[in-house]
Amino acid sequence: MFNKLKKDKTKVVKSSVQARVNRNGYFFCLPFMIVFLIFNLWPTLYTFALSFGDLSGLRNSFNFVGFENFKRLVMDANFWAAVRNTFILWGLNFVPQLGIALLMAILLTDIKLKVKGKGLFRALFYLPNLLTAASVAILFRSLFGYPIGSANQFLMQFFGQSEAFNFFRSPWASRLIVAFIQWWMWCGQTLILLMAAITSISPSLYEAATIDGATSWQCTWKITIPMLRPMMFYMLVTSMVGGMQMFDIPFLLTDMRGGPDYKIRTIAVYMYNTAFQGKNQYSYAAAISIGMFIITIALTLVINYITKEHPKKKHYLG
Repeated sequence: MFNKLKKDKTKVVKSSVQARVNRNGYFFCLPFMIVFLIFNLWPTLYTFALSFGDLSGLRNSFNFVGFENFKRLVMDANFWAAVRNTFILWGLNFVPQLGIALLMAILLTDIKLKVKGKGLFRALFYLPNLLTAASVAILFRSLFGYPIGSANQFLMQFFGQSEAFNFFRSPWASRLIVAFIQWWMWCGQTLILLMAAITSISPSLYEAATIDGATSWQCTWKITIPMLRPMMFYMLVTSMVGGMQMFDIPFLLTDMRGGPDYKIRTIAVYMYNTAFQGKNQYSYAAAISIGMFIITIALTLVINYITKEHPKKKHYLG
């Protein structure tokens, strides 16, 4: 009887302690929830509501127009051109970013190579990510400036080029500069994530493969790459989401409208131009943002379906 009462008392004490811990947890989560509701959830809901209206100019009220903005969006050639530009810039950035970061991560984590100064390499690669987009845009605007930028001075002095080249008048030169900046700023973060994923792989897998006579290349191709599949899927999705929202570098690098010939005008830049420049078409800009959201969700679902492992169908004889 005494043991039963003691157990019941212990349960009551534990439940009260757990309740107090739960209350404290809610208290500490409250500031985040307040900030999230005010600065994230409410603007998102307001954007959805605004996309079904006709707010523009200096008016502070709007009328419900249904799906008119979305009908216009589907037929808008400028929107689809911005979508194409966004994918081109993201592809030019992500493919070399993942390839070079993966190569560097494999080299830096290879036990046989015993590369010294891994921490220094990680810090140097990650350093550009700490810079603000405005300062980076000003820096590269100066480096590739016309006619006395550092790049033009280098080309004329060492390659005998007679005239300066206006990089920001060439669509593909501008695209490559934007893609390089994005790669330069984010390659370090990709490298750190890949190195963390590689170091989490059990060394026993490599030891067993080495005992069986596998070479370093075979270990990399048969063990490292397959084990990195979840991390690479994560980076693909997050990079795509960030690529769809690419704004600061294309906006600040040229004329703030995605020039030349609107070839680096991304979806986010087009949305900003529509909302805050010209006629200030806020409702249509909200529809553009919803369109960007739908494209991102659709692509995420497609990538998830393609990359996930599908169970093989079993075939029975008989």
